[in-house]
Amino acid sequence: MLPRFDPTNPIAAISLLQDVTTNVKQIQDSVLEAILSRNAQTEYLRGLLNGQVDKQSFKKNLPIVTYEDYRSYIDRIANGEPFDLICDRPISLLLATTGTSGGVPKLIPLTTEELEQRLLFGSLYAPLIYKHVEGLDEGKSLMFYFVTRESETASGLIVRFMISCVLKSVNATNSFLWDRVQISPHAISICEDTNQGMYCQLLCGLLQRENVTRLGAPYASSFLKVIKFLEDHWHELCSNIRTGRLSDWITDAQCASGIGKFLTAPNPDLASLIEKECSKTSWEAIVTRLWPKAKCIEAVITGSMAQYIPLLEFYGGGLPLVSSWYGSSECFIGINLNPLSKPSDVSYTIIPSMGYFEFIEVVKDRQEVGHDPAESPVVVDLVDVKVGHDYELLVTTFSGLYRYRLGDILRVTGFHNNAPQFHFVGRQKVVLSIDLNKTYEEDLLKAVTNASLLLESHDLMLMDFTSRVDFSSLPGHYVLYWELGSKFKNAKLEPGSKVLEECCFTVEESLDSVYRKGRKNDKVIGPLEIKMVRPGAFDELMNFSLSRGSSVSQYKTPRSVTSEEALKILEANVVSKFLSRKTPSWEPRELHSSR
Repeated sequence: MLPRFDPTNPIAAISLLQDVTTNVKQIQDSVLEAILSRNAQTEYLRGLLNGQVDKQSFKKNLPIVTYEDYRSYIDRIANGEPFDLICDRPISLLLATTGTSGGVPKLIPLTTEELEQRLLFGSLYAPLIYKHVEGLDEGKSLMFYFVTRESETASGLIVRFMISCVLKSVNATNSFLWDRVQISPHAISICEDTNQGMYCQLLCGLLQRENVTRLGAPYASSFLKVIKFLEDHWHELCSNIRTGRLSDWITDAQCASGIGKFLTAPNPDLASLIEKECSKTSWEAIVTRLWPKAKCIEAVITGSMAQYIPLLEFYGGGLPLVSSWYGSSECFIGINLNPLSKPSDVSYTIIPSMGYFEFIEVVKDRQEVGHDPAESPVVVDLVDVKVGHDYELLVTTFSGLYRYRLGDILRVTGFHNNAPQFHFVGRQKVVLSIDLNKTYEEDLLKAVTNASLLLESHDLMLMDFTSRVDFSSLPGHYVLYWELGSKFKNAKLEPGSKVLEECCFTVEESLDSVYRKGRKNDKVIGPLEIKMVRPGAFDELMNFSLSRGSSVSQYKTPRSVTSEEALKILEANVVSKFLSRKTPSWEPRELHSSR
């Protein structure tokens, strides 16, 4: 585990970072030894290890599992059975993941000790951005966070999202750390009404616009939702600033109290300035226009979030995009040691103290290397991964997960000291499939990105997308749902049928040879279809997920949709449809090598 250090001392944090990335093998071995010796008498490990807690017995006897393999143990704990089913320490709460395309979250066990480790992890990477981004310490951060109302299991165990855990860990003894770096008072960030919280965080940021040096949100998508909210509410925000009076619909006591420290008197000059910028024909560079001293935008921009990079660049006016760290509800994993790297070059350095990490090597078609499909895959340790190779990550944690498939594909890009650095490739998940063809998230994202370039000459932007397979007619075909936005107000949102038909064809040309061969003569796979949806359709899709317990801070648009309710929302918003009019060439070619 991470040794304790003073989170207010950047030198101590950077020194510790150098230490843990140097002694990787020793730390990984000691982490595994600690996890196994602590938990040897749990029901799960006792039945598999029979008291043998050495590394060899662990690798030989413990199966590689998914959540479905593990669900029964977590369900038993949720229903009131003892925590020592899987862990020697009390499970303090269950973390809800962001859910699947069906909107149903997984529940991940978390101990108090593990939460403390994750907070230390945050303090470990915090000094890096100040070290690399000049002038950041001359102001504060306008980071947008939102909590989701927590729930309880049948036995009374609390269920929270990870962002909510972090926000609610701020208390009287450590709140000075928050106040030192954040523009918005902590009380506003923990408001459970997302609209009131978002409105008041924006209002705080606008009232203190000259003191904002960093903006961001947990994910690129959540930051863009803030921009959309600003677009819909700037008239009202300006009215509040002009009159010095908060809107009556802000009824949350903590929000009203928090904003009251800054909205103390009418400020017509500031209101007019903001009004002037927001009423311009284009919102290009709106972030730097409203917050002139901003140095960067911080949000996760890797994996499925890479789709939103063009939008962040448009609204951000050239500000650096910083993707600080990589983690999940199951485990916090890696840090971006070069915050100013280009979005396409972002790599995360694994912090070996956070858990025990193993890797299944995969090749381009996501097949596991070196084993018969009927046998267990060959697994390598953290120190044995090879540069240029792709791996699926397994985690073993102090909170009771053992050899758990995280479902993420990582590509090794190099080493910092002795710690491997990884580029996040995407999820080990087939998002679309017809016949023998399997399209993975990474490949779909690349294909859509290539096609969306055709929109640039029409001053249009792809705001969001998802997909499904339509088997209602034979052969089945891929359907993409696209929501477009314009770089200019009141512009036409459809560039014409020929452009969108060419977009369909470009997506198909960008997919692999198995797909393209299946498209030959339309025998196996039918022409790809793009369905344009009206503006706001993906907000409706998000609201559907939120109604089923998801979190605004952690919500990610599913790249494929199977839920009937979600499909009804999308179909109800379709305004036009386009089909690929040409058949892609099907000869094998290596356009999307994973190496």
